[in-house]
Amino acid sequence: MLSQVVELIENKQNFAVTTHVRPDGDGIGSSLGLCWLLRSLGKNAEVILSDGIPLSYRQLPGADEIRQISEIDKQYDAVFVMECSDIERPRIKGLENQFVVNIDHHATGEHFGTINWVDATASAVGEMIYNLCKAIGGRITKEIAECVYLALVTDTGSFHFPNTTERTLKVASELIKAGVKPADISQAVYNSYPWSRIELMRQVLATVKRDASGKVAWMRQTLEMKESSGAVDGDNSGFVNIPLAAKEVEAVVYMREVEPNFFRVSLRSKDGINVARVAEKFGGGGHKNAAGCRAIGDWDAKEHEIVAAVIEMVGNERDGKGN
Repeated sequence: MLSQVVELIENKQNFAVTTHVRPDGDGIGSSLGLCWLLRSLGKNAEVILSDGIPLSYRQLPGADEIRQISEIDKQYDAVFVMECSDIERPRIKGLENQFVVNIDHHATGEHFGTINWVDATASAVGEMIYNLCKAIGGRITKEIAECVYLALVTDTGSFHFPNTTERTLKVASELIKAGVKPADISQAVYNSYPWSRIELMRQVLATVKRDASGKVAWMRQTLEMKESSGAVDGDNSGFVNIPLAAKEVEAVVYMREVEPNFFRVSLRSKDGINVARVAEKFGGGGHKNAAGCRAIGDWDAKEHEIVAAVIEMVGNERDGKGN
């Protein structure tokens, strides 16, 4: 709960903040935003990650101070774990031996922390960090504002995903008042990609297929595609949303080969199509319109199984059988 987080921060001094592997904008932005908030309160704080961060997020204040580690090497008063479904997601050994604070806006995640602050109504964990700053009586510095704004922009799809609320826009407005320049953030996030992203996108989009209704699309990313394009993790950010730009498409399945017979599956949808239910069926989770899971086994068989589940869900919604 928020009150427990406030009490902890007020009474302790040494903190670390981390997020999941292959960190996205919300993971990075909210982690750095919290770090800056803690420092502004006179606390010792650092961000620790097992992975490096994508090029488009490296302009954030404090990004160059992030420590990349595989194992905890000191004792903290608490470690804040941001936007993770379980304690394993950061891929940092020793987290289980720390006092862990779980901060997330995914209702489907585990309550793995000693303190669990989960707010499924928040558009992003970044929005929760803004709320924490207000609750603890902190000042929204320019550093906090830039980090939190990037978290909001990326997790709301530049404020056009269904998780964008009146509250989200009010928070964004306050962040701009604190010194954020929206055009600068957008330039860094959306117009600073390497050519490898374009080449990878070309290859992935060449695999797109649709079902007979035209409402469900799916596509693949192979290991060979990643290697031949020179892409790195993060270069495929947002690919899953591209087919949704077609008016007819209501749901998308994007399978990425991580190693032979092991895949990460991203699911996206519009309006009333709850892809989180499909993700949960396969051991994953997420939001109503943005979810994911893992798959192990024969690619064709797993793809057929997951796509069929999405097609069934879309069909049920069209027939009025969804709930």
